[in-house]
Amino acid sequence: MRIISITNQKGGCGKTTTALNLAACLSVNARRVLLIDLDPQAHATLGLNKNADLNIYNVLSKMVQKKRKLSEVIQKVQENFDLAPSSIILSTLEQELADEIGRESRLRETLNTLENSYDYVLIDCPPNLGILTINAIRASNEILIPVEASRFALEGLNSLISIINLVRDRLNHEVNYQVLVTNFDSRLRHSFKILDKVRITFKDKLFSNIIHVNVKLKEAQSEGKDILNYDKYCRGAKDYFSLSREIITQEKGPLPVTSAVLKERMAKEIKERLPKLTEVAFSISAPEAKEVYLAGDFNDWKLDKDSQMQIDNGSWKKKINLKSGRYHYRFVIDGKWTEDPHNPLKVTNTFGENDSVREVVLK
Repeated sequence: MRIISITNQKGGCGKTTTALNLAACLSVNARRVLLIDLDPQAHATLGLNKNADLNIYNVLSKMVQKKRKLSEVIQKVQENFDLAPSSIILSTLEQELADEIGRESRLRETLNTLENSYDYVLIDCPPNLGILTINAIRASNEILIPVEASRFALEGLNSLISIINLVRDRLNHEVNYQVLVTNFDSRLRHSFKILDKVRITFKDKLFSNIIHVNVKLKEAQSEGKDILNYDKYCRGAKDYFSLSREIITQEKGPLPVTSAVLKERMAKEIKERLPKLTEVAFSISAPEAKEVYLAGDFNDWKLDKDSQMQIDNGSWKKKINLKSGRYHYRFVIDGKWTEDPHNPLKVTNTFGENDSVREVVLK
């Protein structure tokens, strides 16, 4: 049973979003998952539209009137996916445990009662380094640290890593951590600079998958759903499903047959629902240019790695898959927006300049 704490004391890094959507994606990969909401703000509980009359506080506290076993507070979210909900009253546990002997191991002792009922236990931690977070680290064998792709991304991480090392030294408990880049906005060059900095800082401690900014993720939580049940074809669903596959590849031993079959079925369904596309080639001669991008209404006019063109003997080229339709586009040569000089079909845009137009007709 893999126990993974998802923690970062910095708010807005996508901690809860990662916890509940990763749990959902692992569950559709035929893994039995328990998500423990250890945050008194109870965002994971609210984000899954669950009540918290009986919650994790009733399990961990010795002062509560309605003392319960962990199995008694667990609620079913969907097949292979259960939740141990939270409530604001959990915030009082910090004070209750202040003078307790062995207070750092309360959650660990509770999880020992599960007896491998789950393949994964994910713990959504509070945004601080108090006793609840220490309990989560002590109970875990892995830690996932969401890091927002912003200028303050690395702030406070040294404190968290120090706590991880303190648990290792004082409690003789080794725990591995990995960093996940979240809220990545591919429209901003600054995001790529932050990503490079994170890659240099953490090297082999970094997940290869990243989580892009996607409004569907926020909409899903507002509707009380995980991203797969809200819009399983959006970018956010793709990112978290890919992350779940990366985590599964770290498992020891072969993957279950059921998981392989499930993945094959999901890939087939996605392929059937995708619109029919055709490959369209774009090119422009600019032998002196340092960088050239292809931007248009087919990619929301974004300038990122996905829209960057490749040079071949002085000509910059790029092929993209498009469905049938009429598309406006321009080239961006060393920061200068330019129409396609070899395409006579143009329209005037709102800035008084010309956009080139490409008609795509599927055969």
